[in-house]
Amino acid sequence: MRHAQGPLLTIDLTDRTVSTEPVDDRLAEYIGGRGLNTRLAYDRIPFDVDPLGPENRLFLSTGPMQYSRTSYTGRMAATTVSPLTNGLLSSNAGGFLSRNFTGAGYGAVELVGESDELLAVHVREADGDGDPGVEFEAVPELREATVPAVSDRFAESHGLEAEHVACIGPAGENGVRFASVMVSDSRAFGRGGLGAVFGAKNLKAITFDGDAASDVDIEWPDDAGDVHREAATSDSIMKRQGTSSVTELANEVDALPSYYFSETSFEGASGISGDRVEEKKYRKGTCSQCAFACKLPTRDEDRGIETEGPEFETVMAFGSNAGVDDIVDVMQANELCDTLGMDTISCGDVVSMFLESEDEFGNAELVHSLVEQIAYREGVGDKLAEGVHRAHEEFGAADWTVKGMPFSGHDGRTLNGQGLGFATANRGADHMYGEFYPYEYPLVGKDEALDPSGLEGKPPKLVAKENRNAVLDSAVVCKFSRGTVTDGRLAALLDADYEDLLALGGRIVELERAFNNARGFDRTDDTLPYDIEGFEEALSAYYEIRGWNDDGTVPGYDEGRVAGVADD
Repeated sequence: MRHAQGPLLTIDLTDRTVSTEPVDDRLAEYIGGRGLNTRLAYDRIPFDVDPLGPENRLFLSTGPMQYSRTSYTGRMAATTVSPLTNGLLSSNAGGFLSRNFTGAGYGAVELVGESDELLAVHVREADGDGDPGVEFEAVPELREATVPAVSDRFAESHGLEAEHVACIGPAGENGVRFASVMVSDSRAFGRGGLGAVFGAKNLKAITFDGDAASDVDIEWPDDAGDVHREAATSDSIMKRQGTSSVTELANEVDALPSYYFSETSFEGASGISGDRVEEKKYRKGTCSQCAFACKLPTRDEDRGIETEGPEFETVMAFGSNAGVDDIVDVMQANELCDTLGMDTISCGDVVSMFLESEDEFGNAELVHSLVEQIAYREGVGDKLAEGVHRAHEEFGAADWTVKGMPFSGHDGRTLNGQGLGFATANRGADHMYGEFYPYEYPLVGKDEALDPSGLEGKPPKLVAKENRNAVLDSAVVCKFSRGTVTDGRLAALLDADYEDLLALGGRIVELERAFNNARGFDRTDDTLPYDIEGFEEALSAYYEIRGWNDDGTVPGYDEGRVAGVADD
C-alpha cells in the first residue's frame, strides 16, 4: 500500500527541543494523514488530557498523494483533542502548504508542551548531518496580529510566503473555542478549535520549507493522470460557484437552516445564492496541483471587500441562519473570520443564536461587530467565544450542537440520512464526516440517489461512507473528487484492495470512537435536537454493523483491547 514517507518530528515547545523517530510501521498500516494522526494520538495523548493544557498534542501530516502531481491533493491533516467538543478531532485544510510540508521531509509533526512566550517555529529539511533544521523564534511583536499580518512578516523576514505558513490570528491567542489554524491566509483547519490549541501552547505560527520530497520516488498508475485530466476538463458548476452552488437547491427542498435553525428555508435565498457568489468572483482559485479550481476569489469594489468565498456552509451560517440576504454582507463576515482566524460555521451559528435572543435577525452590522468581539473576547463576545453548547442557556436558546459542535447546513430534518450522520460522527455535527447529503438531494446519479425521508437501509451506506472518507482523509484526497476518484481509482492510487481500504477506514473511525469513549462519550452523545422517525433503531443498527456495544462504546476500549490496537 502506498503511504506517506519520513519520520515523526516531535517539537517540545516547553523545552524548545526536537527529536525524530521512525514511524514506518504506522505509515504502512495507516497510510498517513488522518489515519496516522489518529493512531499517534491514541498512542501518545493521555485520555484525560485538558484540551488547552500542555499535555495535549497536535499532529500535522500529509499522505502519499501529496508526492503526486494529480488534482484533488493539495491538502493536509491535523488532529488534536478539541477544546470545543472535548473529543478527538481531525481536520484537513487545502491551499498550498501540503507540498511545502512534504518538502521538509517528515511523515508527521507532533507539537507538545507550551512556550513561556509567543513563538514561531520554522521547520526545514534535515541537513546532511541529520540536524532536523528546526528554529524557534520569539515573536512578541506578533501578539494579536491578524493572519495576513503574520504571513507578511515571514515573507519579509524569512522569504516564506503564505504558502509556507500555518498560523493563528487573535482568536486563537484569546482561546476562542472554535478558532482555526489558517494556511495560505484563507484556508482553515476548522471546526473544532485547533487554533485555540495553538494559542494555549503560545504558538503563533509554524512554517515549512525544503526539497526533501524530490528524493521520494513513487511510481504512480495511469489513474493519476486520468484523474488530473478529468478534473481539468470537468464542466462542474463548482468551478464557477464552489459549494455555494447548492444554496438554492437546499432551499427548494427545505434543507437550508434559517433563523437559528427555527426554519428550513429562507425567503432571501436568491440574494445569497451561488449566482450571487459567481457575480462577485473575479478570477480562478485552486489548491496545490489541482486543475479542478473550485475556489472562489471574490470582491465587491463598492464596499472594498475582497475575500475567498463564501462557500455554502458560510452562506448558511452568516446568511440564512442569521437572516441576512445580501451576499456582500456574508462576504464581509467570511473575510473577518479568515483574518481573525475563526471557523465560519461555528462562529456564524453562535452569532445567529445571539441574534435570535435579541430579535436582531438580518442586522448585518451587528453580525460583523459580534465577529470582532468574539475574536478579542470583548463584551458579549467573551461568552459567545465559548460556542453554542456552553453559551446557549445564558441566552435562552436551544442547543443546536452534537457533541458540542454546532450544525453545518444540509438540514437533517429533511435529509434524514445526513441527520443520522450528524449524530454518529465522532467530530460532532459535521457534514463532511459521513457526507451523506449528496445521496439525498440528490447530487449523484439516479442509480445512487436515495429517498431523503426515513432511515430504512441507510446505516450500512453511512458506515461505508464514513470508512471511505477516513481513507480519503488519510491519503489525503479532497472529497470534491466525488465521481472522479472512483472506488477502483482510489484502490489503484493507493495500491491496495478496495475492501481492505474500507476495513482500514473502519479501524480509524473505531480508534477515534474508542479514544472518545475513554473520555466519557457514549450513545447519549449520539443525539439530535430534533426527532427522526426510526432514529433509535437506525442508531442501534449502525452500532451492530460496526461491532460496537449498543451503548455506543467500542468493546474493550476501557481495557486497551480495542480492535486494531496492539500493546506494542
